[in-house]
Amino acid sequence: MATTLKPARSLRGAGGYPLEAGNFDEAFAPTGAPRHPYTELIEALAQQDPAKLRERVRSRVAAAGLEFGPGQEIAVDPVPRLITATEWEPLERGLLQRARALNAFLVDAYGSQRIFAAGVVPRHLLETAEGYEPAMRGMIDPDVPPATVAGLDLVRDEGGELRVLEDNLRMPSGAAYAIAVREAVAPEIEVPFQPRSIDGYGRLLRSALRAAAPAGRDEPTVAILSDGPASGAWYEQQRFGRELGMPVVTLDQLETSRGRLFARLGREREQVDVIYRRLDDDRLSEPDGSPTGLGELLLPALRSGRLRCANAFGTGLADDKLAHAYVERMVDFYLGEEPLLRSVPSFDLADQAGRQGDGAARGVGDQAARRLRRPRGDDHAAGDRAPAPARARPPAPPPRAVHRPGDGRDLQPPDCLRRRPAAAAGRPAPVRRQRPRRRRGDARRFDPIRTGSRRAGRQQLPGRWL
Repeated sequence: MATTLKPARSLRGAGGYPLEAGNFDEAFAPTGAPRHPYTELIEALAQQDPAKLRERVRSRVAAAGLEFGPGQEIAVDPVPRLITATEWEPLERGLLQRARALNAFLVDAYGSQRIFAAGVVPRHLLETAEGYEPAMRGMIDPDVPPATVAGLDLVRDEGGELRVLEDNLRMPSGAAYAIAVREAVAPEIEVPFQPRSIDGYGRLLRSALRAAAPAGRDEPTVAILSDGPASGAWYEQQRFGRELGMPVVTLDQLETSRGRLFARLGREREQVDVIYRRLDDDRLSEPDGSPTGLGELLLPALRSGRLRCANAFGTGLADDKLAHAYVERMVDFYLGEEPLLRSVPSFDLADQAGRQGDGAARGVGDQAARRLRRPRGDDHAAGDRAPAPARARPPAPPPRAVHRPGDGRDLQPPDCLRRRPAAAAGRPAPVRRQRPRRRRGDARRFDPIRTGSRRAGRQQLPGRWL
C-alpha cells in the first residue's frame, strides 16, 4: 500500500512522494528523509521547470536518433539513478568475479563438464536448457572467454542490498543506449558532484573483440553481424560500427570458402576473423543435430579455428534462469573464492526434492501462486506472468526464484524490483505540489572481458546503467 511520506526535514521538491511499505526506495528512507546522494539531485531538479526539462531531454534523444527499432524513439526519464563510489567499488569486484565464474562454467559445459560430474550443478540443467548449443561441444577455446561481453542485471532487496536478478551472456544489448542516455541527460542537470566518466567503453570493447581473434591474426578484421535496420538494436550496432571502426554486415554479405569466412564490403571481399554477434537467430543446429542455415554458413570456419564469435554460440546456457540458481556454487567451484555478490535466491525444485525430500520441495512450491513466473530461456522480462492481485496478503518473503520441473519457468516475487523516483506526465518526481511517481526497475552492468591473464581479463565498463 502506498503512503505519502512526510520528510524528516524541509526539502524542496520532496513533498507528496509516495512510499510503499516493504519495498526499498533508492531516494528516500522509510522516514521520508532523503538518502545520500539524492538530496543534492532532488534540490537541483526542484530548480527546474519539469516539463521543459523533459522536453529538452526528449529533443536531445530525437537529435541523436536514439531508437529501439525503426521509428521507435525511446522515452528517457530525466531523473538519473545514483550510486556512490563507496558502494560501487565492492560491487564492481563482485560483478567481475561473477563474470569470470560464468565464463569458466561455459568453457567447462562445452568441454570436460567437471561441474556436472562433481554433482555441483545437476546435469538436467544441461539437458533441458534452450540455450545449450550441441554443435559447440569441444569448440570453446579455454584461453578465450566465450562471453566477451557480460550484462548482469541488478536489483535491490528489501534491505537495499544489490543482488543479481539475472545473467545475460548470450547477446547482451544496451551499452550504447546507456552512453547515449547519459549524453542526453547530464548536460541538463547541474549537481555538485561529477559522475564517473563513461568515455572508455568503446576502447575496452574494441580491445576485447580484437583479443578474441584466432592466433596469428595480429591485425584481425572484426565485423558486427546484424539483422540490419529492422533490428531493435540497430542504433547501437551502427554507433559501435562507427566508433570502433568495424563494418556492420548482414548474413547475405557473408560467404564461406575453405574453412574461412568472407564479407563482401562494397567491391571488396575481406576475410573476417571475429564476428561480434548481434543476430536474433542463435541456433547452429536443429534438434536432430543437422545444421541450420546459419550453421551451414558459419560452422566450417568455426571448426577450422579461423573464425571466432563474440559472444560464442551457446553462451545462452548461462542465461538460463535455472543456471542462475547455481552461480554462487560456480564461483566456489571454479575460482575457489567466496561469492562477493549474491543472487536473488533461487530454488531448483527438482534438485530440492532429491536432496531434502518431497516435503521440502512442496514447502517452496506452495508459494508459487504469489510469485512472478519467468520463462527459463527467454530474454529479460519476456513472457513474465504476474500472480493475480489479492485483496489482502501476508508480508512478502525475501526474494526467491523457483524452478518447477517440467514447466520451463522460474518463479520470482513481483516486488523484488527496487523503486526509484521517475517522471510522470512530464514532471520529474519528487516535485512539490505535483503528482510524483516511483518506478520499479533493475540496472544492467556491462563487462567487456578480454583474453589474457587474470588481471588482463578484468577489463570492464565501470558504472554503466540502464
